[in-house]
Amino acid sequence: MRRLYSTFAHGLPGAGLLLMRLVLGIALIDRGVMRLWSSPSILLTVLSVLTIGAGLLLIAGLWTPIVGTLVAVIEVWKIFLIPGNLWIYILLGTLGAALALLGPGGWSVDARLFGWKRIDIRDRKS
Repeated sequence: MRRLYSTFAHGLPGAGLLLMRLVLGIALIDRGVMRLWSSPSILLTVLSVLTIGAGLLLIAGLWTPIVGTLVAVIEVWKIFLIPGNLWIYILLGTLGAALALLGPGGWSVDARLFGWKRIDIRDRKS
């Protein structure tokens, strides 16, 4: 993960990335749960479960580049698979791709697991 991002953004940019992750994650979970309640086919059930899982991972900020890419691919697939409002799929796919490219931000599990660590070395005399 550290090879993908030189830093994990803190401050206002980090807050913006956190907000993007929260909005996208909540929208994915909501749409996945609503799709499951409508008794879909087995393919749509699998897509809905993947969408809900991706939403949960994005909210936590875990494996954000992988999950963002997965969200973009799933949403492009839904454009051809599910009739309806295409713009919501385009919007969610674009947000997923943006998060995959920008990273999770400083307030994420990725930053805690893979971010730069500070090691304080004490003086031998003390």
